[in-house]
Amino acid sequence: MTTVAVVGGGIAGLVAAYRLRRRLGASADIVVIESSGRVGGKLRTVDLAGGPVDVGAEAFIARRPEVRDLVDELGLSEQLVHPAGASPLIWSQGGPVPMPRHTLMGIPADGESLVGLVDDATLARIAREETEPLDWVPGSDRSVADLVGSRFGDQVVARSVDPLLGGVYSGLSDSIGVRAALPTLAVALDGGARSLTAAVRQALPAPSSTPVFGTLRDGYGVLLEELVAATGARLVTDEAGRVRRDGGGWSVEPVGHVDGVVLAVPARQLATLLDDVAPEAAAAAAAIPLASSVVVALALPADARVPDNSGILVATDSPLGPGATAKAFTLSSRKWPHLARRDVTLVRASYGRFGDSAVVDDSDEALVASAIRDFAVVSGTRPEPVASFVQRWHEGLPQYGPGHDEKVGAVEAAVAELDGLEVAGAWMHGVGVPACVASATTATTRLLAQVAR
Repeated sequence: MTTVAVVGGGIAGLVAAYRLRRRLGASADIVVIESSGRVGGKLRTVDLAGGPVDVGAEAFIARRPEVRDLVDELGLSEQLVHPAGASPLIWSQGGPVPMPRHTLMGIPADGESLVGLVDDATLARIAREETEPLDWVPGSDRSVADLVGSRFGDQVVARSVDPLLGGVYSGLSDSIGVRAALPTLAVALDGGARSLTAAVRQALPAPSSTPVFGTLRDGYGVLLEELVAATGARLVTDEAGRVRRDGGGWSVEPVGHVDGVVLAVPARQLATLLDDVAPEAAAAAAAIPLASSVVVALALPADARVPDNSGILVATDSPLGPGATAKAFTLSSRKWPHLARRDVTLVRASYGRFGDSAVVDDSDEALVASAIRDFAVVSGTRPEPVASFVQRWHEGLPQYGPGHDEKVGAVEAAVAELDGLEVAGAWMHGVGVPACVASATTATTRLLAQVAR
């Protein structure tokens, strides 16, 4: 009987266990070891005011196939839903501004996109950027802030780029690198684009009628439950899963000898697990910075006056007021048609950025009060919530900084020398759910080839 241990019960670990079960059959002993008391990792669905609400990731890129295909395999296709089409806003200089169009993660393809968000001097700078020599060495990397700021100025960084990167990575453009976070832009720059504007135009995806985002009607919890059932795995929680060599295989606490291992854990936990068996990989994983964040989910009265937009992102040079640190609001009942049918108005407030995460450790009461106060500033209304939920994500998101690909490559190269062990997770090639599913599928494909020998 083949025995495989999957260390990490987040979406990557559960998908790995599911893929292993599909290939190895019912006779295989598959064990999922999770250091916390619950599976799901950064996906979590809770009951709020009588219905399911996601308090971790709440959507996925629908134009990637991985989640859609997985949902189809599991018989959950009827759960797929898409946004209503409402547009987001950016809170800047004391008021809301429509989010710019024709940008790549906030980097404009033309100045017209940022009219009303930046001043006339910045618009003029964007207009003449194509005439100025571009200093980019093919194969190099820089922070997004350094590249965009040097070409377009600080206002574009703070009011257009930072708000979007904060939503994806809980970071700032100075903690995110071009090559790992914006690979299509790096390809355009490497290919000889004469300006940043021209590179953005090349890197922008082709227009499509396919919805950009999707989610599950009853929350990611239904996907997690179905995956757990489909894996048929033994689930061990509150265990770190220490790994060591054991003859021709591996030993994983508390399971014992196994034929193969998938480590689907965050970068810092990976560094600890690999410290004895692959020190170079452990050092590379430990060098990946992590950001903490918190989501405050609010259920407001059904008649609450909420803007008819999908969300509000906060520019980093436009604080909401003394002590206000909210980085974004998701207007869930405006964004998702299925949530609009609830008898409450749902809003999510997000806090915490890389290097400034102290707010995450505030009390629940303080965080709810902050969310109500900050939302009143951007919405012009201050209804008292009928229910709330606070979800902290300590060191939840890796920062894809300059040189990130080299760190990941160092881990992958070292792990390639360890027969019977593979890695997966959000620290590798994308933080989104589709990327995590893809990394788990790749890891199990490699592992199965080794176990079959």
